[in-house]
Amino acid sequence: MKKSMRNKARVRLDERLLPLKPEDRFRVPPKGWIRAIRDAIGMTGVQFAKRLGVRPQSVDGLEKSEANGSIKLDTLRRAAEELDCTLVYALVPNSSLEEMVRTRAHAIAMRDLGRVSHTMKLEAQGTGDADLETRIDAYIRDNLSERDLWN
Repeated sequence: MKKSMRNKARVRLDERLLPLKPEDRFRVPPKGWIRAIRDAIGMTGVQFAKRLGVRPQSVDGLEKSEANGSIKLDTLRRAAEELDCTLVYALVPNSSLEEMVRTRAHAIAMRDLGRVSHTMKLEAQGTGDADLETRIDAYIRDNLSERDLWN
């Protein structure tokens, strides 16, 4: 994928993920979503088990596995369907994807330019820090590929 296309895709994905922030709105209830929704609509464990086609004891195990994070996605999806819900699954970045790429590129540029700066100082050819941001931007533009950021 070309860089400009990847950039546009990142921006579109950032826009789609924006409504999911802040993430604490989606924090899992202490006993899990299945139990919280089942209780809220007044469905017993026995009734839920019947809808799922499992024994009532299995519902307890299912709810515990969801609460502790070990449930399989397909099992959670099936439980959601039986509760007349839709499972929403997303990875929500802690910052925008654009910011993630910029931060990583900046860190790599600083690392690489720091090596060059150190060598030049040893050779008494040091450069001032005044134009550091300009050199970082130029380094990122001329030397870094987005594919190289994550090696």
